[in-house]
Amino acid sequence: MDNLRGALLMILAMAGFAAEDAFVKTVTQTVPMGQVLIYIGAGGGLAFAALATRSGYCALSRSFWHPMVLMRNAGEIVGTAAFVTALTLIPLSLASALLQANPLFVTLGAILFFGERVGWRRWLAIGIGLAGVLVILRPGMEGFRPEALFGLVAALALALRDLVTRHAPGHVHPLQTSSWGFFMLVPVGAAMLWASGGPVRLGAGDGGMILAAIALGMGAYYALTLAVRLGEIGFVTPFRYTRLLFGMGIGWAVFNERLDALTLIGAAIVVGSGLYTLLRERALMRRHAA
Repeated sequence: MDNLRGALLMILAMAGFAAEDAFVKTVTQTVPMGQVLIYIGAGGGLAFAALATRSGYCALSRSFWHPMVLMRNAGEIVGTAAFVTALTLIPLSLASALLQANPLFVTLGAILFFGERVGWRRWLAIGIGLAGVLVILRPGMEGFRPEALFGLVAALALALRDLVTRHAPGHVHPLQTSSWGFFMLVPVGAAMLWASGGPVRLGAGDGGMILAAIALGMGAYYALTLAVRLGEIGFVTPFRYTRLLFGMGIGWAVFNERLDALTLIGAAIVVGSGLYTLLRERALMRRHAA
């Protein structure tokens, strides 16, 4: 296993996702969110379908109707729509901070729904991480922003997607599920576009930003896939938290965002507890293997 290359590819993937978020946040200021979702869903879906076909896997398969695949697609739809909504309403840095709760929700879901057993240390880490989410949101306090709940919904829905992906049928290739997940954004975007009053004509730079978002998302996904293949999962996965650093950096440099102390403290608590959970799982896997 090449852990160094895997870690570098994971960091590159997170930088790509953060840059994609920035383009989406920018273009949705002038183009309806539903219209953007249609373009991203169609572009990403066609690209992944072509890659799947090239690899010998048909994008038109009966496996699409498998219950686990349908649940995965539902998580993808809700998670992506909620996160894009969050990007339009709250700072990129705040949305990125809330998304870091995703690994905690994955661990919690594995315990509640799939019977995974964990010790008191990981239960404590999950509790501390959830407390960090409350510090970021500040419900009942003056700084509470209800629209930030979209970021939390995104983290929960994408955790469902990740959990179900682990239990999807073995014969379903990731390129197929990725293609289906993207295509599912098209009808959702169409419904949102209809509710918002219809499409608008793209401006001079809008099309370029949408294409850039699709290209960055595809490239980031490919880098993420390579990272998991090259390095040990327990080693490379913690580097997913670099997405927060990239999101905060882009938010500061491009959108002039400034996070307050409580949000930074909450984000640090969430990341710290998530890292501990991942490292603890890695240690236990090594112990069982020995």
